[in-house]
Amino acid sequence: MALRQNALLLLLLTALTAIAGDWSRHAPLTRYWCLPAALLLLGLAYEAWTVSRAASRLELQLPPRWYLGRAAPVAFELRHALPRLLRFELAPAAPPEVTLDRALATVSVPAGASGRWMLTATARRLGRFPWPQSRTRIGGVLGLAWWNGQPSGGGQIQVLPDILRDNERSIGALTRGAQPMQRIGSGSEVLQLREYQPGDAPRAIDWKATARRRRLISRDFSEDQHLEILIALDAGRASGLAAGDSDRLALYANVAARLAQRATLLDDRVGLLIYADRPLAALAPGRGVAALSRLRACLAEIAVQPGDSNPELAALRVRTLVRQRSLVVMLTDLDDGAASGQLRAAVRLLLPKHLPFIASVSSERTAALANAAAQDTLDVYRSLAAQEYCQAQAANVASLRALGVAAVSAAPAELDQAVLAAYSSFRQRRRV
Repeated sequence: MALRQNALLLLLLTALTAIAGDWSRHAPLTRYWCLPAALLLLGLAYEAWTVSRAASRLELQLPPRWYLGRAAPVAFELRHALPRLLRFELAPAAPPEVTLDRALATVSVPAGASGRWMLTATARRLGRFPWPQSRTRIGGVLGLAWWNGQPSGGGQIQVLPDILRDNERSIGALTRGAQPMQRIGSGSEVLQLREYQPGDAPRAIDWKATARRRRLISRDFSEDQHLEILIALDAGRASGLAAGDSDRLALYANVAARLAQRATLLDDRVGLLIYADRPLAALAPGRGVAALSRLRACLAEIAVQPGDSNPELAALRVRTLVRQRSLVVMLTDLDDGAASGQLRAAVRLLLPKHLPFIASVSSERTAALANAAAQDTLDVYRSLAAQEYCQAQAANVASLRALGVAAVSAAPAELDQAVLAAYSSFRQRRRV
């Protein structure tokens, strides 16, 4: 219970009346302070009785699906059984992994109806999290006190990797020319019929067309351009560092999920390898919605590991997962010089059979510090440290490119589009 303005006024009146009676030294006046005190006690008793009959309840309405980094509506619905309007104060709660405006809200609930308070929440971590109970208090009908209400029933949410937006699901809008092209090759689908040429294989002759036209007719087959992609995701200790509003592991999981969805739309085969100091989970490349669902379910269960990553062991595992030439997308860190040396050794294990592509996240705050004007001596040291960090990351990217490996380092908000654009470019230029 917490007293409100009317109760405080009665308390003030009680104190003033008691002081005035004591100063007057008139016996009847010394007992007048009992009147406002009695009114306060009777009013509080009446409010407690009405609140006990209110049967108030708070219902929490959560969206059925939570996607990492995407805002979702959360509704707090209040009800009561009294035949009059009641005012509620709501203190919304959320898991630490969810960003939610926790400001105190006042909701008026009419008789026989419900009051709703809508908020927007954004999940910043993958996994399953219990939703804590939110607390309410009811304003007394006489304006004397706030009375504690029943806390809401909690729940549990599961945060999944993000998916492509609605306007990105159309393959035509998504790839802009990266669709499979019809080319003459050694596939199994007939591309066109043409006149027989000396040297054509017997299997290329279309005997039905030959019988109709009374001359030899050959078939050209379209080339199978379906790619095989393996996403290697670094879940080592460095993946717990901040990246925008979340950590690097959450960002990598979002990028991997969206890349896998795009590959599925283009009927490419996509697999997954999660590694830290050793390979943690592996999915061989598969095609279709079933393979995408398995990959997303695996991404939803990952967590930051305490040890340092070993990309060389990950590269050896990649070689056992994919037998033919594949695009190996490695989502890892490039700001550590020691780890960069191991990464170069890993890509040497993949080259030249496979096409490695290294994608990493850069720090926007560090770049801003490197370019900021110094105001004092401490700012000078900060700027020099930031410049050294940026130069080391750029040198790591350049050393990988010198090996013939495609590498990119982008800000957290731009990494997703950088990876998807690189995939479309590899596909269009037929690098795989």
